[in-house]
Amino acid sequence: LLGAALVLAVAGWVLAPVFGRLGAPGLSLALYLAAWALAGWNVALGAARELLRGQPLGELFLMTVATIGAFVLGEYEEAVGVMVFYKVGELLQESATLKSRRSIRALLALRPDSATVRRSGEWLRVAPEEVAVGETLLVRPGERVPLDGEVLEGSGSVDTAAMTGESVPRAVGAGDAVLSGFIVRDAALVVRARKLAGESSAARIVELVENAAHAKAPTERLVARFARYYTPAVVGLAAAVAFLPPLLLEGQTLAAWGYRALVMLVISCPCALVVSVPLGYF
Repeated sequence: LLGAALVLAVAGWVLAPVFGRLGAPGLSLALYLAAWALAGWNVALGAARELLRGQPLGELFLMTVATIGAFVLGEYEEAVGVMVFYKVGELLQESATLKSRRSIRALLALRPDSATVRRSGEWLRVAPEEVAVGETLLVRPGERVPLDGEVLEGSGSVDTAAMTGESVPRAVGAGDAVLSGFIVRDAALVVRARKLAGESSAARIVELVENAAHAKAPTERLVARFARYYTPAVVGLAAAVAFLPPLLLEGQTLAAWGYRALVMLVISCPCALVVSVPLGYF
């Protein structure tokens, strides 16, 4: 849809002189309207839903009214441009969100589904959450260390890239500390658990990233609060600009002041904040 909107907008701009010479300037307007509808239908729909739900006027409403006002003023390129840039920002934000979700899924792989623990002289496969501090674990080559601990027996190398970013395997032996998420490479290790599964390094990293992905930055919350008060204020001021001078002053027309009110709405549209802050956060 965004590509089609761009094509229609460019066609309207390039062909405007041709349509003018043919005496059909409305064709150019039709192309711009089609481009606006393709790029901003979800914005206009969101603004309508907010109004029907009785929610305070939001930035979607102001963007919709501002772009409609730009059409009334004859600034077709401005109207389409606001919607297109907003759509581009949405796409970039969605792309960043998908990447963060893929990163979270990769982090979840750091936590093994099971651990081999010695109980009553036998090695048993249990969930990492069932392992107590001080119990003895067996980690075979190719397996991830399930919990933070200390090597009791065995020596070899571990791949720490997932946890520390080190590309070179690290040599470990009896007495060395190992973190959950390390991958044992060439020899089995017997490890004593030093932390519970929920307190391990891998679990804490996953928790931090998940919380960061679901939380909003302070600036993003500030913009949301700003828009909650800014939009009704701007709409109210625009209405005052449109109706008060014709009512209170002689010789002033509604058409002239309505035009100025639309200009005010167009220049007041906070599209830069709406697009840049969430995108910058992601």
